[in-house]
Amino acid sequence: MIRDLSEEEIKNILVSQVLGRLACTDGNNPYVIPLTYIFDGKHIYGQTNAGKKLKIVRKNPKVCFEVDVLTDMFNWSSVLAFGKFEELKDDDAHAAKDKLYNRIFPFLTGSAVHAHEHATISGIDDSSRKKKVMFRIKVSKLTGRAEKK
Repeated sequence: MIRDLSEEEIKNILVSQVLGRLACTDGNNPYVIPLTYIFDGKHIYGQTNAGKKLKIVRKNPKVCFEVDVLTDMFNWSSVLAFGKFEELKDDDAHAAKDKLYNRIFPFLTGSAVHAHEHATISGIDDSSRKKKVMFRIKVSKLTGRAEKK
């Protein structure tokens, strides 16, 4: 049976996950991309580089963010967060980067840290995983649905 999620269930899903999809539009075409994120109860934080998504959200900051939890086709939850994209600068950007990296660091470890399975190297280069633009989505509305059999 499909049902609406409570606000508490919605927020629990957003806090527990690290991968979601950002939806934006240039007015003519929708654009959806996956990204890592954190949720602090009011904002969704992420990072990006210059490119199509940043160009679109600078023109139209109204966005939607979607997160799924899927066990199987009859046991799933889906959350939508609607809000405004805000590019962060200076201290706000540094604070957001710290929050994001502290939450997702365990998921960023590569084969280089598992010496028992791979050759040992003298340092891990995460430079390609660090992006130049930090942002947040100021959440204005949350919705969610789930099915459980």
